[in-house]
Amino acid sequence: MKFNIFKTKTLQHTFAFYNIENLFDIYKDDLTRDRDFIPTSEKRWTIKRYNNKLRKIGYAISNIGKKETKAHPAIIGLAEIENEAVLKDLINSKHLKEYAYQFVHYNSKDERGIDVAFVYDSEKFKVTNSEVFTFSFKNEDGSSDYTRDILLVSGLFLGESIHFLINHWPSRRTGGYETEHKRLTASTNLQAIISTLKDNIPDARIVVMGDFNDNPNDKSIELLMENQGLFNPMETLISIDRGTTSHHSEWNLFDQILFTPNFFESKPKSLRYVKADIYDADFLKQLDGKYKGTPYRTYVGKNYKGGYSDHFPVYMILKKKLT
Repeated sequence: MKFNIFKTKTLQHTFAFYNIENLFDIYKDDLTRDRDFIPTSEKRWTIKRYNNKLRKIGYAISNIGKKETKAHPAIIGLAEIENEAVLKDLINSKHLKEYAYQFVHYNSKDERGIDVAFVYDSEKFKVTNSEVFTFSFKNEDGSSDYTRDILLVSGLFLGESIHFLINHWPSRRTGGYETEHKRLTASTNLQAIISTLKDNIPDARIVVMGDFNDNPNDKSIELLMENQGLFNPMETLISIDRGTTSHHSEWNLFDQILFTPNFFESKPKSLRYVKADIYDADFLKQLDGKYKGTPYRTYVGKNYKGGYSDHFPVYMILKKKLT
């Protein structure tokens, strides 16, 4: 009897998304509504608090998926970034500076001055193209109401072509029903981008991630899945006692990662989907009180809590056989 002494080497990788709750620097920017995030504001957003936020968010990011992969995440989509400067500070912070992280970011026309961004391990991913898609809504007075851009980043992950779409759709601040049309518009815009990608590259591997401000069973997400044939592993994760963000004691799973079904294909030296989950480690949670178990936030209203974010990250694990 003969034995094969050569074992197939398989590596696992983490793709993640994290809404990091208002990562602003401490400097006034006259072009955005950042007046709450300066040292003299009621929130007293000081350099000490800013550095604490960077350290904590960096620590959280470095641990997403580490249980499964024994490594830092390879790809991270981010929401609520003020500018390029805070991204530089983040990837150079205590828990991330040892990794070869780089980022893609564009300033959006969002009135709050918050954007999405794409952070990647430059030893694993090479960017070949990036662009943003801007859309807006009309206010009652006819003026334009801009929201966050949709960011498209295309590149090679260990030699394999993948397209990432990072989203942060309009909020529910004035009511879920009242703002639903905005998220349906965002969904329609995203679908058009995906359709164009597929027209140009029929077998395109596409990963869609973001804070959609809608749950997996809401119309905007269902249309996205149905019309573009995307798989949403987050559908099975939401429950009455688990989600990514909590509002009025109810869990929502606004943060999601969807992808084209070709990530299920088993091909030599090709990335294949393994699992998806919410990263809700205990250190990210409020440990006691009325909101025990919910995300440990930086602020609740104007009150500084010194936590991480009002969202938990989400992530997916993929494996790739090298031999």
